[in-house]
Amino acid sequence: MSDKKLSVPELSALVVLMVEADEVSNPELKERYGLTLTGNERIHLNDLKLVDSRKVKRGAYAHVLTDLGWARMTEELHAGTVPVLPGSAGAMARALLIGLQRFMKRTDHRLADIFQPHDDSVVTASPASAVELEMTSKPEVELELDVMPEPASDLDVESRIRTAYIELARKPGTWVSLTELRPLLGDATREKVDDVLTQMNDMQDVNIVPESNQKKLTQQDRDAAVTIGDQEKHLLWIGV
Repeated sequence: MSDKKLSVPELSALVVLMVEADEVSNPELKERYGLTLTGNERIHLNDLKLVDSRKVKRGAYAHVLTDLGWARMTEELHAGTVPVLPGSAGAMARALLIGLQRFMKRTDHRLADIFQPHDDSVVTASPASAVELEMTSKPEVELELDVMPEPASDLDVESRIRTAYIELARKPGTWVSLTELRPLLGDATREKVDDVLTQMNDMQDVNIVPESNQKKLTQQDRDAAVTIGDQEKHLLWIGV
């Protein structure tokens, strides 16, 4: 996490620009969200390279989230530092943020995969055109369903394992339970994951061990274990 702390108005602007995922002018921000990005807040976010701003019509500023801005929002979300107001409204916002974080862990999605530029044509399409679109698109959907996805390669599965480990551990050298790790590996088969874990256990930066306190193990922990040699192992460690 960056040590450059942001104010609530600055974080609010980042969240809004993340949701918009496109360049938005101050008049548009005011109309849609009741806020604008001006003065010291704009200058600070520009200086930190989190937001790019430029003057557009009638001297109004338009803003867009930079790559560093997307990365900062990912950090804030994972760290749980996005501020919310107290009370019922804050509880609702907090629940949505937690749900978003869990969804990203479960599906291995990035924020940029979830938030895309808004397409007005989708919202303003008439019922007739929507039905027409559905009718014309059905054959393509059925065709896609008939195509079997290629099985994940060893390198792909190893990459998924390392990515999931980083999400769960937050820093190298932390023990992570295979119970928490497996759900983050997408559609990789159990057999493929076990094979790759066994290969990774021979790497210098990887260690997979049994839980020392067997009484702590739940049935889920036992089911998630990988058998290497003649031992069931439950914890993964990846160093620098």
